Amino acid sequence: MSHPAAPHGPHHPTSPSFLLVPGAWHRAACWDPLRDALDARGRRSRTVELPSAGPQSTPTAGMYDDAEAIAAQLRRMEGPVIVVGHSYGGIPVTQAAADHPHVVHLVYLAAYMTQEGESLLSVHGKPTPEPENEDLTGTSPTVFTDPRTSLYSDLTDDQAEHAIGRLTEQSRRSFQQPVTHAAWRTVPSTYVLCERDQALPPQLQKKMSAHATHVEHLPTGHCPFLSTPPRLATLLTDIATATATESPHRASADEQH
Repeated sequence: MSHPAAPHGPHHPTSPSFLLVPGAWHRAACWDPLRDALDARGRRSRTVELPSAGPQSTPTAGMYDDAEAIAAQLRRMEGPVIVVGHSYGGIPVTQAAADHPHVVHLVYLAAYMTQEGESLLSVHGKPTPEPENEDLTGTSPTVFTDPRTSLYSDLTDDQAEHAIGRLTEQSRRSFQQPVTHAAWRTVPSTYVLCERDQALPPQLQKKMSAHATHVEHLPTGHCPFLSTPPRLATLLTDIATATATESPHRASADEQH
């Protein structure tokens, strides 16, 4: 695709469009198969490149830079928007989406659904450093000794080889910065739990999904947008259809919890 952030699909002003936010070590192009499947269902989508992923912004770009990139893309979108965050992408989505009135639903796809004060590191029981002590050195995809198994367990060998070849650097700083605003407290949400995930354990997903308004399950590994894009597109389309029929009312934190 010539421009990964370009809108796809026919224009339906009252139907929600999607903003697709990748996880760590991934660029926006990872969403291409899903975007094609959404196109086939008449659903518009955009993507966003996270500054923390890739050599152009690492090692200094962090989660707050990613959140601002998401917010900037949301400001360019018209009509109701459903924001889909994958894996690490759920954290900057949680940070960014609370302040945008056009965001009508959040989808956490095998994603970190964090509370205020939590970072990716703290979710895994590791200390979050103070801002002055943040690590400004980059990391690499080798955080997974076997990305074929961890990330792409249910892809074909050719698909996995292609996906591994597109992995990029990821800043450590993005894993250290904690959420200060939790959008899911005021925006309805769906957690999509990937039952065969070998990167983000399903039990941890289940724990985080307790924050969500709804929970759906997929019998897939960590990246269903690559392993089964039609099935994921159908699920997202169903979520969009249900969202469009619901009241645009945003529940308060007290109403949700």
